[in-house]
Amino acid sequence: MHFRRLACVLALLGCGGTATSVETETTPTATVAEAPPAAPRTYDDLERLRFNQVALRLNLPLFWAGDPDGDGAIDPAEVRTLDFYTDEEVSWVDADGQFTPGFDEAYDLVVAAAAESAPSDARAAAIREELESTAPTLIETDLSAMPAAHREFARHMRAVAGHIDALYAQQVGATALSARVDAADPAASSLFRRNWGTQCRGATTESVEACSAIAGGPSQPVDVYPAAIQGEDGFCATLEARDDSAALLDPFTVVREGGESGLRAVPYNEAYAAQITPLVAELRTAADAVSADPAETELVAYLRAAADSFESNDWDPANEAWAAMNAENSKWYVRVAPDEVYWDPCSRKAGFHLTLALIDPASLAWQEKLTPLQEEMEGALARLVRRYRARDVSFHMPDFIRIVINAGDDRDPFGATIGQSLPNWGPVAEEGRGRTVAMSNLYADPDSQARRRTVASTLVGAEMMAQLGDGTDAGLMSTILHEATHNLGPTSATKIRGKVPGEVFGGGLASMLEELKAQTGALYYVPMLVEKDVISADEARETYLDSIVWAFGHISRGMTTPDGQRKPYSQLAAVQVGWLMTEGVLAWDAEATAADGETQGAFTVDLSKMEDAVKKLMTEVVRIKATGDRAAAEALADRFVPDDSVVPHEEIRQRYQRFPRTTFVYDVHF
Repeated sequence: MHFRRLACVLALLGCGGTATSVETETTPTATVAEAPPAAPRTYDDLERLRFNQVALRLNLPLFWAGDPDGDGAIDPAEVRTLDFYTDEEVSWVDADGQFTPGFDEAYDLVVAAAAESAPSDARAAAIREELESTAPTLIETDLSAMPAAHREFARHMRAVAGHIDALYAQQVGATALSARVDAADPAASSLFRRNWGTQCRGATTESVEACSAIAGGPSQPVDVYPAAIQGEDGFCATLEARDDSAALLDPFTVVREGGESGLRAVPYNEAYAAQITPLVAELRTAADAVSADPAETELVAYLRAAADSFESNDWDPANEAWAAMNAENSKWYVRVAPDEVYWDPCSRKAGFHLTLALIDPASLAWQEKLTPLQEEMEGALARLVRRYRARDVSFHMPDFIRIVINAGDDRDPFGATIGQSLPNWGPVAEEGRGRTVAMSNLYADPDSQARRRTVASTLVGAEMMAQLGDGTDAGLMSTILHEATHNLGPTSATKIRGKVPGEVFGGGLASMLEELKAQTGALYYVPMLVEKDVISADEARETYLDSIVWAFGHISRGMTTPDGQRKPYSQLAAVQVGWLMTEGVLAWDAEATAADGETQGAFTVDLSKMEDAVKKLMTEVVRIKATGDRAAAEALADRFVPDDSVVPHEEIRQRYQRFPRTTFVYDVHF
């Protein structure tokens, strides 16, 4: 933090001196040859990934975006200044397109830090491992060609992002600990900033006791429950068993001590009034800015409704205004609200987030193809299970969006959400009128695509590898079907004997089941799309294989958090891979050589068995969700989630841990 201030000063003042004239006596018999001009400085000490990893460790908002000229050196046009690091102005390149003195200082710090030997202190070593086992990946957006009203709107939404970050940091308990982070330790500051708190999140470091942004590794109780009860074993189950559980576990409240029963529910707008007040003002200013464009009336209406909902804690009006937006009536996709629950130890409380994105027009073509199939897709699920009756469905097929800013619960330490269906509660959700999106610019960069293939080549055989597609279309198709399936069959809003799934299964298991249903849908509906000539047989094959590789990636991250919470995506991935193995679609051969030609142990695939295997799994998942069969749900997880199951968990983890995990960074140009 001290360096950032120094860098700003250097950038403003420069390091060059003002030439002065001094009269001195000269000796006529002696001449001094002029020194040759200094060679231009080169910036080629580190390769690009290593440079970005070390800059992250130093908590510098500095990123080497690419090397299009292939010279292995950083050029001014290749440097970016990252958002969400500091509120101070930092300039790495001056108005003439040359590096600033501040950049030279930062570059020297990065090069020096890269050469440092490993620290002997266990905590410092673990933090370094956490931060340098990543692949910082840029989400860059240039808005400079957009109309002035839209650029002004986007500036205000970036300010909204700051307020959402403050809200989410309060929710997750980071704010309460922030003053204890050593400002003189840039690695600890970077860890705390990126991870929303003290804990490490990497696959190899999240269980390392010493790996903490604060010396001593203090616990970080979330703010939405009293800290005292969070130290009790099974406190979530205790809350679920109370007579007043419906009020205490309402997604838009916090639990505070007090009241006749010892605990009371306090609505978000009261608990977080100090953070909400400036956020609301900024939302209304953003609405005023974009209202200059008469084509954005739906966006303006949503922003104003969202501001009102933050004040009232009644989210239905904002959801109604939001559902009225689509890819045809706005250039933007905006969602600012409390929504997902995965961050919460009880998987009940909605986390504040902001998604700001631009609509990708390519989504319109897919919507034209898929919207007519909605009723048929719903009917196909209903035919699997007698206890489930098909509903009338009319949800929005996925919009493709290009992420500009993720804030709060959207900005994860590792990776990012690639698809989402919202809202999760209320009439809009219950009546199937929500919106579904697929993020089309995530993991689409060349570095991410190359890493994906390299990692996959260590796990699958040569024949399977040869069938794996090179592009992003297969992954996008899987995301589209995943998100569409959230709106089909028994959903997270479907009541079973008068209770929502979180009450029937418990929050963590309910979340895993809903994601398992959605991702199984990403496989189940593939044959239907082939039959309807929406995709080809080759595209179907690539979608299947891409989904399998996706599952390997989530298995590699472990099945639970250090405090024992289920990781929904990891566990669903283990269930899918284990199911496909028992049905003969996938086979693990410990003696086979992987496609990289070096690694021993590889998966093979028989896609001729895929359709039947997936149908069986989808039938079981829909049955469990429709009937509230908690015992069967737990048995399904227990069958494949443990390390000693048929799934080679440890082999998958080891292969993935050889390679850095994506951490997204952001840069927006106005």
